[in-house]
Amino acid sequence: MSISDLFPPPSVHRAALEMELLPLWLCLGCHFLAVGWTKSSGADIAVSQGSCKWDDGTGTADCRAQGLASVPSSLSPRSRTLLLEANPLEKLENHSLQRYRLLESLGLRGCHLHRLDRNAFRQQQGHLRSLDLADNRLAEDYHEAAAALHTLPHLQTLDLSGNSLTEDMAAVLLHNLSSLEAVSLARNTLMRLDESVFEGLERLRELDLQRNYIFEIEGAAFDGLPGLQRLHLAYNNLPCIVDFRLTQLRFLNVSYNGLEWFLASRTEATFELETLDLSHNQLLFFPLLPQCPKLRTLLLRDNNMGFYRDLYNTSSPQEMVAQFLLVDGNVTNVTTVSLWDEFSANSLPDLRLLDLSQNQFQYLPEGFLRQMPALAHLNLNRNCLTTLHIQEQEPPGALTELDLSHNQLSQLHLTPGPSGCLRNLRSFNLSSNQLLDVPSGLFANASSITTIDMSHNRISLCPGAGPSSCVDFRNLTSLRSLSLEDCGLDTLRDCPFQGTPLTHLDLSSNWGVLNGGISPLRDVAPMLQVLALRDVGLSSSLTQLDFSGFGHLQNLDLAGNALTSFPRLGGSLPLQTLDLRRNRLTALPHKAVSEQLPQSLRIIYLSHNPYDCCLVEGWDALQHLGVVADAASITCNLSSRVIRVLELPGSVWHDCKWEQVDTGLLYLVLILPSCLTLLVACTVIFLTFKKPLFLLIKTRCRWSSVY
Repeated sequence: MSISDLFPPPSVHRAALEMELLPLWLCLGCHFLAVGWTKSSGADIAVSQGSCKWDDGTGTADCRAQGLASVPSSLSPRSRTLLLEANPLEKLENHSLQRYRLLESLGLRGCHLHRLDRNAFRQQQGHLRSLDLADNRLAEDYHEAAAALHTLPHLQTLDLSGNSLTEDMAAVLLHNLSSLEAVSLARNTLMRLDESVFEGLERLRELDLQRNYIFEIEGAAFDGLPGLQRLHLAYNNLPCIVDFRLTQLRFLNVSYNGLEWFLASRTEATFELETLDLSHNQLLFFPLLPQCPKLRTLLLRDNNMGFYRDLYNTSSPQEMVAQFLLVDGNVTNVTTVSLWDEFSANSLPDLRLLDLSQNQFQYLPEGFLRQMPALAHLNLNRNCLTTLHIQEQEPPGALTELDLSHNQLSQLHLTPGPSGCLRNLRSFNLSSNQLLDVPSGLFANASSITTIDMSHNRISLCPGAGPSSCVDFRNLTSLRSLSLEDCGLDTLRDCPFQGTPLTHLDLSSNWGVLNGGISPLRDVAPMLQVLALRDVGLSSSLTQLDFSGFGHLQNLDLAGNALTSFPRLGGSLPLQTLDLRRNRLTALPHKAVSEQLPQSLRIIYLSHNPYDCCLVEGWDALQHLGVVADAASITCNLSSRVIRVLELPGSVWHDCKWEQVDTGLLYLVLILPSCLTLLVACTVIFLTFKKPLFLLIKTRCRWSSVY
């Protein structure tokens, strides 16, 4: 063996070394390539899921409406609330939530879910309390969804609304979920309820069944829900509720059904009801509500109710009652109700709000309101009331709001002597009736009243009319808002609002009420903030039409009058809204716009006025202020043409200049050159034919001439 064999040349040694290191380089290259790919894919996931918002304080991951097709797997495992609403998940598989074992609340509303694998919530069975599955398609595989729900022994709130569920499907989904406290089945297709639907839900406190097709509820349907306190049945097809015996309920909403009767069970038990909503039904009679001492809100709006004492016929007693046949299994009961009982003998001592609006009440029975001593809000608008008796404790002294608008009231009767029934009244609405006068001293004891609306009646104001036929608003120190629109008021001579700190006053549609000017408002001018003088016949000829003294005026309505120029407002006025529609304004002078309109103005209405297109030079200033709310409707007249002010062409101003030139001077300028031309022509002709003309005359006349 030679030395060269023992010690190969450097090139050979380097080649051998590189061959030995080649596998190492390949391994390292693969490793770094794999690491780089992993990092890049991780970055991609972070980007695609980075739009989820994480709140470390509450442990909430908000991934709503992110277009996710699956549950994100990179969120914090400490998440206690996961919101996935409005994502196209379509199905929830067994492993989808495996990472999030501490979840207490899960939102899956509107995720197009048609399948829940039976073990989808297996990892959350010890913690999940609230589950929102609304607006999905669980009806397609409700058995599998039911199996998934049954793995949640501590679930308290469940929302299944908008899933096209029938009552049989609901019974399967809710079977033995005994931990539930609140369930929503709204917007499904439930039609008939019996005791099997809610079996085993002993802890249930709130049940929402709104917007279904329920037309029948068996008597025992809710017997297995001893803790039920809130029941929503609005927007269904229930024809009546008879033998109502859910004494534990505190809130019941049966509005927007087809109810013609509501009769509570004739039991000695006391009802816990605090709120009862029977509005927008077809009730014919006041509901029978025995023993409801805790009832605070009773809503009966938009029914067909009335009291029928005047129809009582003693000659046919068999027609005075109605009998209801109640069949419960093999037991049949007959309930007899007198149709002419005006009102239940039991009082409603805690009732605070009673809404009887949009019914057919022609009168209120004597003592009706006396059984509600705590009543604060009474709404009787849009009925058929013709008379109302105001007497001691009826309405009750606690009343703060009374609405009698849109009835047929022609008379109000006030019991003589001291009466405190209106002492706490704050709002009194008598608008749109047929009142011709009101009792003297109606508001004498109304020391707390702030709002009165007597619009659309025929009344007179004191002073100016007899003491028995006028309404006296003077010295009502609490009154802030008064509406007297379309009351046929005579021209105001003296101030009928003396001593009244009004901030809102409406005298609209009383033509001629301020023919003598606005001086009758002098006593309330410093406090007024809103003043409506629409359609009262004001004109610019009234020298007193000066509102600069209304130091707090913010809203002024002068529409529908005969104004030919802007009223005097004053630059310091805090006016924000001004309505000058339907007047006789022909001009928008730049001076009026810049000097008379307050700097505080935010909105002005100017349409439906006969503007002259040549007199709207202030329009550019108004546009610059940006306060004209009805700019698109403002038009002007130009040579019998109607043009929108916004579309005025530039040539209009040139035409206007010609129209403004003196016509006589214009004609003189046009005729003078013609006259001068004619005179010159005549002179030339005369000089040209002067000598032959004289010779001809001489020949004819034979006169001798010396030349």
